[in-house]
Amino acid sequence: MGGAAAEREVSLKSGSAVLAALVARGVDAVGLEVGANPIEPLLQAKFDRVFNIIHGRGGEDGVLQGALDALGIPYTGSGVLASALAMDKLRTKLCWLGAGLPTPRWLLIEKEEDLDRCAAELGFPVIVKPAEEGSSIGMSRAESRAELEEAWRRASLYNSPVFAEVWISGHEYTAGMLGGEALPLIRLETPRVFYDFDAKYRSDTTRYHCPSGLDAARESELRALALQACRVVGVSGWGRVDLMVDGQGRPWLIEVNTVPGMTDHSLVPMAAKAVGIDFEELVWRILETSLEAQ
Repeated sequence: MGGAAAEREVSLKSGSAVLAALVARGVDAVGLEVGANPIEPLLQAKFDRVFNIIHGRGGEDGVLQGALDALGIPYTGSGVLASALAMDKLRTKLCWLGAGLPTPRWLLIEKEEDLDRCAAELGFPVIVKPAEEGSSIGMSRAESRAELEEAWRRASLYNSPVFAEVWISGHEYTAGMLGGEALPLIRLETPRVFYDFDAKYRSDTTRYHCPSGLDAARESELRALALQACRVVGVSGWGRVDLMVDGQGRPWLIEVNTVPGMTDHSLVPMAAKAVGIDFEELVWRILETSLEAQ
């Protein structure tokens, strides 16, 4: 747990909860709080497998997965390719587009001249994102050319490509995936402009609806779409897909997370609980995904 990415704080909270659950289930587990180099601690003792709960770059982007493959240590979740693709929102969208899956229109902003093109092609409002960050870090909504420039400069601080995406008005859902099956959808509701970092981890005003309020057929359709989104990118073991449904009822895939949060505000534990899987059992089942690649 930990790492050196912007999501370190969240990872430490997730890691503490996961470690407690593993110990409670009788697993001989050791918590490794790491920084930029997660490999050295793994060389100092003989570990049978790794429960990876490092969010963001360095832990969720294929880097740690590749090192663990080289060391011959099994680990939870997706492998190198899926981790690398899913961490990059732009490459994920290209994969989905190639597979004919719906994702909002976007435009890469590399220089100031791209701002006028973005305003002309996408219009307003848009949401501006660093392509390789999670937990909504560096994201902001822009409703004018001036706000777009400010949002671009803010997102550019994260050493990542930046893109603007058409703002989808409607309901936001998330679908957890565990062992190849989609968990019940959660509908998210926040009084904030969007479901940002504070809404995810700090706010008590965010509302989580599970059951989602959709009829059974519609829920099944969206869960199937989420599973297809995971398959296209190669996500395995567990994960979470975020999507929007606009005012015309059209679904739009936003992103997929291969190491979702496991804090007291996190969504996968909430969805699992809705089908009778408590936190300890969920952690155990995620640990079992480290057996799949052997």
